[in-house]
Amino acid sequence: MATPAPESAASRPRRRSGLWWLLALIALAAALALGWRGWLRYDARQRAELIGTDQRLDALDARIDALRRDQRALVQRLQQADATNRVLRDEVLGVGQRAALLEDTVARLADPDRHGAQALRLDEAELLLTLGLQRARLDGDVAGALHAYALAAGVLDGVSDPAYLSLRQTLMQERAALESAALAPRVKAMAELDALARGIAAPRDTAAAPREARPWWQRAFAGLIDVRPTDASVARDGADRSAALAGLQLEITLARAAAERNDRAGYRAALARAEGWMRRLGASEAQRTRLRALAEHPLTPDIPTLGSTLEQLRRMRAAR
Repeated sequence: MATPAPESAASRPRRRSGLWWLLALIALAAALALGWRGWLRYDARQRAELIGTDQRLDALDARIDALRRDQRALVQRLQQADATNRVLRDEVLGVGQRAALLEDTVARLADPDRHGAQALRLDEAELLLTLGLQRARLDGDVAGALHAYALAAGVLDGVSDPAYLSLRQTLMQERAALESAALAPRVKAMAELDALARGIAAPRDTAAAPREARPWWQRAFAGLIDVRPTDASVARDGADRSAALAGLQLEITLARAAAERNDRAGYRAALARAEGWMRRLGASEAQRTRLRALAEHPLTPDIPTLGSTLEQLRRMRAAR
């Protein structure tokens, strides 16, 4: 009966240590379960935060895109506003110019010279002076210019304003200068050119002169000696001479046409070609020199005071 008591006392610590191990395992399992659960929660929270961050980034991108669209729209509106401002500025400038034109028109209407018979006479005188200037300067028509200036003088005589007295004096001086020019330079040049052409064509007509009119030595040796020019380019027989005369007359006609239209270059070119035909016809050096002088002849009258009356009239009307 004494032996069982010690065995039960030894088995109690073993049971207690096994219980502790069981409790430790349970505690470890509970800790692992709690840790796993906590990790799952942490992972879920991290994923949720990542998803939220992605969503916020997407929202920020969307807002940035919207801001960019708004910025582009604002830039377009600014450009449209700038274009509108330029158009408005141009319109304002146009309105200012029209206002200036209206003021100028009103000022002209308020000018006493723009009213009544005096304004009409001044306009008519300006037109006649312009016509006379063009007739003298462009056409070389001195007679036509004098006629237009005479009409302008008659019109200015009807202007009662004493301020235009000096204008009438200037017109008298200009008319005197035109009258001193007499015949138009172009008419003089054409007359001299025709006379020169007739003089070149005349020498060959001496072949038909009476035999008695020749010197005795020509009558004695006419059948033995044939006198010919030493220049081979000079026309000898009748056909060549006729062709050369036709060419000379053609160039003179072209020179006359160029002079009529006041073509200085064409006039000189035609006379230069005519000089070649003159050499062909055997013209003398004096005749060719005369032709070159005609090429330098002025086609329009050289009057320093030409147009002074018109210029003075326009200056006086602009000043008033």
